[in-house]
Amino acid sequence: MEIINAIILGIIQGLTEFLPVSSSGHLEIAKAILGEKKVGEESLLMTLVLHFATALSTIIIFRKDILELLNGLIQFKNNDSFWFCLKISLSMIPAALVGVFFNDEIEALFGGALTLVGSMLIITGLLLFLADKAESSAKKVDTKHAILIGISQAIAILPGISRSGATISAAVILGVDKEKAARFSFLMVVPLIFGKMAKDILSGNIYYEATTFMPLLIGFIFAFITGMLACKWMIKLVKSSQLKYFAYYCFVIGSIVISTSLL
Repeated sequence: MEIINAIILGIIQGLTEFLPVSSSGHLEIAKAILGEKKVGEESLLMTLVLHFATALSTIIIFRKDILELLNGLIQFKNNDSFWFCLKISLSMIPAALVGVFFNDEIEALFGGALTLVGSMLIITGLLLFLADKAESSAKKVDTKHAILIGISQAIAILPGISRSGATISAAVILGVDKEKAARFSFLMVVPLIFGKMAKDILSGNIYYEATTFMPLLIGFIFAFITGMLACKWMIKLVKSSQLKYFAYYCFVIGSIVISTSLL
């Protein structure tokens, strides 16, 4: 993989992991454009590295929240940290079950099925549009919300459904405070990313060659930096109810992808 391709993929991953436009969908589109249609070892390793970069940027952005949660947990008390971590755990169950029992079926969807990607982008746009119209609320995420948000995250495994868009939209539509919805959405995915990374590494399907080091490093750096910027920007956008602009973007890109794939 050339350096320029690594830069492009890194920027796309960094931006779209947090902005509600589907990182998986855009990476599939980018791979098709850049000639990376095959799902080979190099492509899989690059995807893993890029996801690690954005997970790390999430940890740094929310480092105070994470440290506060850990400090609360080690006290072994029935406190806010315990309940928040419990809700995070509950939200992970649907996606984890889908990943374990339908892994082969899911991987088959990431082979350049651009019609599916375009269709899912349009659905993402509809979710964002509904969330943007939702009334403001001061509610926190409760256990029922956590399970429903978790189901939306499981659905977002489909390429073209934005994970952040689906989970934040679900939370806001359920009446959760917009800033709290964004915070919960970004924190809930970190354990899943590391779990998926561990699974991929242990599978033995990832191979590393010395010649791929520089593209992987460049991709990581660009994904990490753009991820940091996009995460902060997204929190501000959710608070100010600006999701409709991303809905319009998803409608346009989804329509273009579908039209192009049918030609």
